[in-house]
Amino acid sequence: MNTAAIRQQLHHFIDTVEDKRAVAIYTIFENEIDTDSRRKELIQAEREKYLRGEGRSFSPAEVREMALNKKKRDVL
Repeated sequence: MNTAAIRQQLHHFIDTVEDKRAVAIYTIFENEIDTDSRRKELIQAEREKYLRGEGRSFSPAEVREMALNKKKRDVL
């Protein structure tokens, strides 16, 4: 069976499946579907590291210099 046929069958299945099964399917693939929640988790983890004083942070001048000077970026 080719990919197009598989997608068509999956669409039909999802359109007609019971609510309970639809929720189960969504739960399995939630992290891949809901990229906003994953992005928020990553931002929150970086924020917590920053608040604990871990990792590196840069001043606006340092960021500007790294943006303009490739050699400075490569040091990271």
